[in-house]
Amino acid sequence: MIHQVSDGYVKVETHQGVTTIEFFHPQGNSLPSKILEDLAQEIHSAGISQETRSIVLRSGGDGAFCSGASLHEVAAIKTSKQGAEFFTGFANVLNAMRKCPKLIVGRVQGRCVGGGVGLAAAVDYCIACEKAEVKLSELSMGFGPLIVGPAVERKIGLSAFSQLAIDATMWRNSEWAKRKGLFAEVHPSVEGMDESVFRLSNALAHVHPEAMAETKKVFWKDTEHWDTLLAERATINGKLALSEHTKNALQKFLARQQQS
Repeated sequence: MIHQVSDGYVKVETHQGVTTIEFFHPQGNSLPSKILEDLAQEIHSAGISQETRSIVLRSGGDGAFCSGASLHEVAAIKTSKQGAEFFTGFANVLNAMRKCPKLIVGRVQGRCVGGGVGLAAAVDYCIACEKAEVKLSELSMGFGPLIVGPAVERKIGLSAFSQLAIDATMWRNSEWAKRKGLFAEVHPSVEGMDESVFRLSNALAHVHPEAMAETKKVFWKDTEHWDTLLAERATINGKLALSEHTKNALQKFLARQQQS
């Protein structure tokens, strides 16, 4: 199944119990609201499907894994309601991943920015390539890593999360991400990464489904309040997106992107 989205897509395939959910957008695998909506829907659907025993989340292409929010869409936000609706898309994806009773293996072939770091943090086991650097760029854009924050902090701790959030223009390499616990494995080649993703996702497809679901509940203990928390934070970022400071920062960034 493929959901086509103006030059991007969310594609879903299931083979022998392993459901692969792949998203793609030509602008560095950024996440416009339609892709966020489709991702949340497909993660939820895979979670309740009897055919699905384990899930792989990946992005298309060999460049960035995910460059975060679609900044063109953020720059076009006109009202706080529109802003809240856009950022709620991220909240819905993270909550779908959290509630999914199937274990989710992340395949990270390249750079992760902002919401992309959130996706890497919210999968249950993340397998990456050496070139997969990470950066939380939100503060440099005029809003904060408020929605992905709980997922990132839960995975790597408050100290490492705050380092990423505060130094918002600095890339951290894949070894840093592995040392902090964001990545479970780092491979020098795409082939090695894919071999590991295949091995683990297929092994998980043979695990007792109830045992998997109960184990995942343990991993995500004390996150039940995220439905409310992430929605509240989406509202805050939605308002911040309207500020003159944020609008100026986004315009400068998008202008630099066009020139490069």
